Amino acid sequence: MPYERELEVALAAIGTAGETALTYWRTGIVADSKADLSPVTAADRHCERLIVQMLLAEFPEDGLLGEEGADKPGSVGRRWIIDPIDGTRDFMRDNRNWAMLLALEEGGEVVVGVAAFPALGETYYATKGGGAFRNGKPIRISSFTRVEDSTIFVNSLNCLHEFHFGRTLIDWLRPFWSVRSFSGALDAMCIASGAGEAWIEPTCKAWDLAPLKLIAEEAGARFFNFDGGNSIYGGNCVICVPALETTMRRFVAG
Repeated sequence: MPYERELEVALAAIGTAGETALTYWRTGIVADSKADLSPVTAADRHCERLIVQMLLAEFPEDGLLGEEGADKPGSVGRRWIIDPIDGTRDFMRDNRNWAMLLALEEGGEVVVGVAAFPALGETYYATKGGGAFRNGKPIRISSFTRVEDSTIFVNSLNCLHEFHFGRTLIDWLRPFWSVRSFSGALDAMCIASGAGEAWIEPTCKAWDLAPLKLIAEEAGARFFNFDGGNSIYGGNCVICVPALETTMRRFVAG
């Protein structure tokens, strides 16, 4: 498997940090507010430090980019992108859908991705060209091709008024078989594992998307930004099965 050692270390780091996060989650959480008013907890900071320590012990020349401040230039054209707790609001409110996200970027492309859900007991991962897996078993997108048979996930509903399609979203969603919103990372993994067919994420950072993009694409899904790009730095995205790509592109592009 390509990047086998990197994946092994990433899984170990997320596993260790996940146990720490669960300890915080089970014993009570106090949050502070960041400059953008999003919450951050001691667990976020502690878990990021643990992940960084384990990564640098194995790959000291790699760079780092973390949501909670990890920032180190690398010397070999690689960097690890870390979101120690994705879904801190879920984490604070005893919702099990929070995630821990870790990815390796090389030459501007994500080549290793891990999305773990410690409270659910599920870990998704992929390497570039090596396929996508959940708890060690291969995953693949669904075979549904029609909107009428498809489940769509829409995240950050309170932000959609900022986009041109926000005014027409409810009517546009009507033909879908079902509409869901669990939590950003979990929604994306539902697409990758065949439990849904499309996901709209209107506002996000690179650390929110890096592993999700790779895992979904390795499972057979399409990834694109609202402007038609294909970047984890695009600030938004759609992940969907190939059969719905044209429909989804037309909607978000207007």
